Amino acid sequence: MLGGVANMSNMSNIMSCFLLLAALFAPGRTAEVSLWNVDINSTQHAVFRKTLYANTTIFMKFQGDVGSCDRTVAFNISWYLRSSVCYNEVFNTPDNKAINMFAMEHMLKEGWSGFYSQGYVYFDNCSALFSPKVYYADFNPYQPLSSPKSDPSNQSLTWPDKPDIGAVAKAWEDSPYLFIVKVQPVFRGPEEEDFTFTMKVEMKGPHDYSSPADWPQMMFFMVMCIVYVFFGTLWLFWCACYWRDLLRIQFWISGVIILGMLEKAVFYSEYQSIRYRGDYVEGAVIFAELLSALKRSLARILVLIVSLGYGIVKPRLGTTVHRLAAVGLLYLLFSSVEGVLRVTGGFYGTVALVANLSLSLIDSCVMWWIFISLSQTTRLLKLRRNVVKLSLYQHFTNTLIFSVVASIIFIIWTTKVFKLVDCQKSWRDLWVDDAFWRLLFSTILLVIMVLLRPSANSQRFSHSPLIDEDDEEDDAKEPMLNEAFEGMKMRGSKPDANGSQKLLSKEDEDLKWVEENIPTTVADVALPAMLDEEEEILKTKMERSKME
Repeated sequence: MLGGVANMSNMSNIMSCFLLLAALFAPGRTAEVSLWNVDINSTQHAVFRKTLYANTTIFMKFQGDVGSCDRTVAFNISWYLRSSVCYNEVFNTPDNKAINMFAMEHMLKEGWSGFYSQGYVYFDNCSALFSPKVYYADFNPYQPLSSPKSDPSNQSLTWPDKPDIGAVAKAWEDSPYLFIVKVQPVFRGPEEEDFTFTMKVEMKGPHDYSSPADWPQMMFFMVMCIVYVFFGTLWLFWCACYWRDLLRIQFWISGVIILGMLEKAVFYSEYQSIRYRGDYVEGAVIFAELLSALKRSLARILVLIVSLGYGIVKPRLGTTVHRLAAVGLLYLLFSSVEGVLRVTGGFYGTVALVANLSLSLIDSCVMWWIFISLSQTTRLLKLRRNVVKLSLYQHFTNTLIFSVVASIIFIIWTTKVFKLVDCQKSWRDLWVDDAFWRLLFSTILLVIMVLLRPSANSQRFSHSPLIDEDDEEDDAKEPMLNEAFEGMKMRGSKPDANGSQKLLSKEDEDLKWVEENIPTTVADVALPAMLDEEEEILKTKMERSKME
């Protein structure tokens, strides 16, 4: 048993290291919007980033009051559309460096590839600029970007169709795109005049405003909505059938299922809003992140209280409740801060880094606590020789070990494919980085639902004390697991042929005292001993007498 605890501790420590590594390289990617409104009041560059489907059209319109700028002011509007095979070149390049890429005809590094297209239009005055029906010139040809050490290619490709109202460019393939607009006023008077207006940029393709990077994520949330509706329906059916025998732990499971259903529905609504409107409501997105943070916090608490044996091995948690509440509140606080900063654009600040590292540290501690608690609970059930509960926790432990191994493999894969690469070409698979963790917990939740589902014997199944060896009737009700105790020497009293009991030898008495009073693992010292109190024994005997 000591070796098993050591293996679990080593596994949780390895998991902790990988969680911290994943936090250091966390991308913090949010859903891509397709509609922007930029205020213009001087010579200005505006940078827009998005993954686009082929044949996605980019529209550009200007809105403002004609009286806000003088008729002596003209405007030269130029744009530059650039695709890249490398996702990190488009999305990880800061705006001040991306502006320097305006009109560039080569890639940033040797071996990278992509295309570019550029154009411009001159507006003689504000009235022409603010006209709602502006037909720009035909779509400009796009050309392949050359290597930094070679001459630009003269090869160009064009589209046969004409642009729509306000259309300035069109995507030529499924790829990440960088769209840069330069607004340059031309003053024809003796003095520079003040002006202000709004530039509206939108990108609409085959799936409305949705991008190829976000479309699989939206489909995933739709499927997960259906899955959680199935979870809720199944759990409601079980609870309705055995509503008289419900345990407290089963109400916790119900709460997590409801929150999971709401979370998936809210996120799916967010992606649907972006698809049809081009943008999302910031308040709704913040609400979705806070709901997700609450659900993840309760999910971790649920796994912890199951591992501690609450409602199954022990009727209450005692002082452990305060530690559980502290862990849940800390995780809720830091996950809420991280989510809000991510959707509001402040993810790369110091506060966001501290929140992300704190989340990884809390997750590591929770993982360690879960495995230590499982080893303690499993050991106690073996001492009690409770076959049913021991089998339940063995299945639960195997599920968690599988999830840890799968997490380690997945973190290694994502680190290799998404983080530690010079040119990130697997941008279509970025949605998997978020979907995997949601799917993994849903699997653990399903296992918990199956193992702790309501049944006719729920009350008899809950936190029954250690069965006395001289209680023959109770022994008949709960058979012992012979395989788990094969080769063990029973140090209790043994009936002889005449029904009398032999006295224990001095050596057996000493060994029995050591087993009962001296802990065998560090976990026995770290966590409170899970022994039944006298009132728990009395309560269980009363329940049995009622059943009989």
